[in-house]
Amino acid sequence: MVTFKTIFNQYNWDQISSDIFSKTESDVKNALNNPKRTLEDFKALISPAAKPYLEQMAQKSYQITKKRFGNTIQMYAPMYLSNECQNICTYCGFSMTNVIPRKTLTDAEILKEVAFLKSKGYKHILLVTGEANKTVGVDYINNAIRLIRDKVANITIEVQPMDQPDYELLIDSGLYAVLVYQETYHKEEYKKHHPKGRKSNFEYRLETPDRLGKAGIHKIGLGALFGLEDWRADSFFTALHLLYLQKTYWKTKYSISFPRLRPHSGGLEPKVAMSDADLVQLICAFRLLDEDVELSMSTRESEVFRENIVNLGITSISAASKTNPGGYVVDPKSLEQFEISDERSTEEVVTMLKSKGLEVVWKDWAHNWR
Repeated sequence: MVTFKTIFNQYNWDQISSDIFSKTESDVKNALNNPKRTLEDFKALISPAAKPYLEQMAQKSYQITKKRFGNTIQMYAPMYLSNECQNICTYCGFSMTNVIPRKTLTDAEILKEVAFLKSKGYKHILLVTGEANKTVGVDYINNAIRLIRDKVANITIEVQPMDQPDYELLIDSGLYAVLVYQETYHKEEYKKHHPKGRKSNFEYRLETPDRLGKAGIHKIGLGALFGLEDWRADSFFTALHLLYLQKTYWKTKYSISFPRLRPHSGGLEPKVAMSDADLVQLICAFRLLDEDVELSMSTRESEVFRENIVNLGITSISAASKTNPGGYVVDPKSLEQFEISDERSTEEVVTMLKSKGLEVVWKDWAHNWR
């Protein structure tokens, strides 16, 4: 069976980058006028030639988002279960080479964290761990899902990639969605940033969404970590991946996230800087490419940026996030995976969203575990 690896190997990074930078004003105008946009149109919309058309892109993105999603925006909260990790990743505070106190939450601590998030209104929870199969492997994740599944409406995970039978087990236990970011689709650069550990296997990670699709997951989240390589080429491959998955696993929903490299313990400066204007351009380009895909914005970004982007394509947002295990109530001082930028409280963010004319949605889907 063909997987995304087969499709991916038909493309050349340097050629894609060259294609994007060679797009013209005429290409951008055609992309804006096309009723259904293609990957070639997407190249034009993320190209330097599209910068003078950012306002027009933003207006179209706004109109499409309102038509498809109305004035609603979904709230979610990440909940870190463990910072133990067997990988070396140059950009992550949890990297195995960082000498830090390691912590993995117990059942009682998990329940305390969930209770706090529920008290703030959250019903969509994103469980996050480092990649340590022996400590926080399938059994640990499965136990955590079963522990909280009757206390929240929706459970998503961002953990180590797994095999198809593992995903099937977790889905049976109540898993709704999986976020799995390729980090960068540049194979050589990927190896530089992941020199050791299971995550160093580029192709296994690349085919993770295929295993999820075969397992019958409800939703898959994709994305690249902007700063590791050229954001335009990485975004093209993210879009290529998205369109392949939508065609192959058409019953599954999809989301895109837009993480930019943030400070962490150990530190890594971005190889390629991505400006705020660049990120706005990219978010609008994805909305113009796909009217239905969910677009998510985390607290990595600043207050001002998040306020300006929420009506231009974003459909889900987090607030007052903690990126350390037990960070809400159990162990607030444990090491963060990365620094957040928007440090406002949940209540403050909700007030901001309402001031923008948005209706906050805390729950839009749930398992029935009676």
